[in-house]
Amino acid sequence: MYPLNLPTFATKTRVDGGKAYIFDPLRRKYVVLTPEEWVRQHFVNYLTAHLGYPQSMMANEVELQIGHKRLRCDSILYDSQAHPRMIIEYKSPTIALTQKVFDQISVYNLLLHVDYLIISNGLQHYCCKMDYDHQKYLFLMDIPKYESL
Repeated sequence: MYPLNLPTFATKTRVDGGKAYIFDPLRRKYVVLTPEEWVRQHFVNYLTAHLGYPQSMMANEVELQIGHKRLRCDSILYDSQAHPRMIIEYKSPTIALTQKVFDQISVYNLLLHVDYLIISNGLQHYCCKMDYDHQKYLFLMDIPKYESL
């Protein structure tokens, strides 16, 4: 898989029927190992092992519905009352983080109204803090530690 701009860790992988799988601790199962999944697992590990985010307050592949359209958020961080606090969108390392990616995560936020938005392709990471009072967002220099959210 691709080298990433994230800390390495001991991944749990397996091959079954000629397909590679990686263990997702949030979903508690093996999932198909795609370049985007490689980024997701490394980013979740970075948040939990290095920035103190509790695994118990995170979920992967969360389904949303707008009218008849179904969408999936890559990862969501919840607060202690199970309200969404952060949306994280992942892309393959070969996909540029363009306005289209920001537009995609913004659609999810129309439903969830979170405090933070993060996008990552494993090489670049952008974190925004929402300012709903002034109808804008602020790009942060770093992804905040959980304790400072």
